[in-house]
Amino acid sequence: MQNLPTGYIIHNKSGLTIFYFFISIILNSLGNALTVSLNLGSALWTAAAVNLAHATPLSLTWLLLLEGFLAIGLNVLFLHQFDGRRILGNLIFMFCFAYLVGLLSKLLLQTAIVNFNLGARIFLDCLGIILIAIAISIYQRVNVILHPCDDLMQVIRFKFCHGNSTQAQWLSFSFPAVAIWLSFMVTKQLYAINIGTIFSLLFQGYVVGQADKYIFPSLKHQNLRL
Repeated sequence: MQNLPTGYIIHNKSGLTIFYFFISIILNSLGNALTVSLNLGSALWTAAAVNLAHATPLSLTWLLLLEGFLAIGLNVLFLHQFDGRRILGNLIFMFCFAYLVGLLSKLLLQTAIVNFNLGARIFLDCLGIILIAIAISIYQRVNVILHPCDDLMQVIRFKFCHGNSTQAQWLSFSFPAVAIWLSFMVTKQLYAINIGTIFSLLFQGYVVGQADKYIFPSLKHQNLRL
């Protein structure tokens, strides 16, 4: 079991914080866009949004936003407090993220990657999941503003799982898993569920924990408000 990262309350210099934050947004958006465009399995939250998009008249962008609002509600419930600053940060991140994923997915669908051989597409899809996990690790440690779904994972991680990123990821994935099941009851089909989804379910939390140690190791968890 992983322990709370050493030095998790250390504050990093503002310039580096901004750098880390923007790097994490780019990695997360690109990773999600890769998995959506390749259609070989997305991370659970994104896969849930894709399946709901087929079961409802709502677009992928709107469903990604609605997932975020659900996660915000769960965060308020678990923390037993309404933190306006935290929620505002969640909303800012969520809108930027939804827009970027939608835009990058459309752009990638116009490239040659969709015609790559199966082995190459599986590799890129799993790479997308790894990029997502690395991004989550970085901006959870920066902890200026978070996507509400990743904020939920962080709340579960440090409030209920003693810092264990793998356990926290599995618990947070239970919510999109229910959404996928409900969508399947309507459409009788599964979308964006494939090798990448299994890879995400098994390894995303683990990669987050490893990225904490090896990607920008001087960056520690800070500003935890639990």
